[in-house]
Amino acid sequence: MRELRELAPQVLSAVVRRYRDFAASEDAVQEALLAAAQQWPATGVPDHPCAWLIQVASRRMVDHVRSEAARRKREEIVVSLVPPEDQLALQADAEAHDDTLELLFTCCHPALSPSSAIALTLRAVGGLTTLEIAKAYLVPEATMAQRISRAKATIKASIVAFPRPTELEITARLGAVAHVLYLMFNEGYTASSGAELVRTDLASEAIRVTRMLLRQVPGDPEVAGLLALMLLTDARRTARSGPAGELVALDEQDRSRWDRAQIVEGTALVTAAFARGTVGPYQLQAAIAACHDAATSTAATDWPQIVALYSVLLAIDDNPMVALSLAVAEAMVQGPAAGLARVAAVEARLAGHYRVDAVRAHLLERAGDLAGARAHYERAGARTTSLAERDYLFARASKLGR
Repeated sequence: MRELRELAPQVLSAVVRRYRDFAASEDAVQEALLAAAQQWPATGVPDHPCAWLIQVASRRMVDHVRSEAARRKREEIVVSLVPPEDQLALQADAEAHDDTLELLFTCCHPALSPSSAIALTLRAVGGLTTLEIAKAYLVPEATMAQRISRAKATIKASIVAFPRPTELEITARLGAVAHVLYLMFNEGYTASSGAELVRTDLASEAIRVTRMLLRQVPGDPEVAGLLALMLLTDARRTARSGPAGELVALDEQDRSRWDRAQIVEGTALVTAAFARGTVGPYQLQAAIAACHDAATSTAATDWPQIVALYSVLLAIDDNPMVALSLAVAEAMVQGPAAGLARVAAVEARLAGHYRVDAVRAHLLERAGDLAGARAHYERAGARTTSLAERDYLFARASKLGR
């Protein structure tokens, strides 16, 4: 249920604020969400769903504390931690404000390394699995699991881990929070695994929270750029899949189905952000998305401008995925040989990643090497864990014959 995803971070923040135990609170909230998913379809959504979830999670926490207290013979701890069961009090706490941003900033605590803070927040706020987070960071799942466990242990060891962040702390943690939202949106827009191409609830939640963030820091050009990027990308969502949920590539999409209102809003945001004079990665990516959205076709796209923007982005952020995207753009301007050279230069940094084979296949097909393209499409299809992408890649290989 989409409503549960939106409520989850608010509930977790409220429970953590009461009990100061992140790991136990996370478990309690998951149990509450599971109870809601099982009960609400039959009984109906309660009048105050957030308060309901907080109350159920609080009961789970009380059970947890009682168990720990009994084991240690410290029953007095239970008495001090049991919250009032008054439904009106819970309702007032739940509806006082949306805690999502507060939880985001809290998880991005300076006691944690940036990578650990972001991974923990993706679990707590984004609801991503450890595997999904590992794929976003291009590391093994076991490595990411250890990173998240260490982050939870660090938070638990800090007695004052969860005060509400000050304005200075918000400024210091803004980059990590923005990166969390960026990764949340990416996982929602292109699911890294499973049968669904798009996780609409996750992408929509990332947009919703980014709007909240921009209202809190309205003068920040990178936050504006981030929201613009999400809107300009999400504008194509309905055209990205066919009737059976199959992936439709950008050059094959019906552009009349793109959301013009999102394109107008996103373009205005990124234009205003650039006018402030400080250019960052999110603004550059938004500008690239705007170039695509402004074009009536792939052939009419301003590819030289996109190459220039990707080149600046790569100079700021030496990310191999950016280099792959630049390879495709360079191929559109200079020919497939230039793009293939770029892929060869970066593939060692992405050893085994399906996107290397997918991009190489696309460029080989443009170069007329159909046998080579077919082989790389098949390799890419075998390596991706997204069923929609797998089917698309195998279909491309099949069209090239034998």
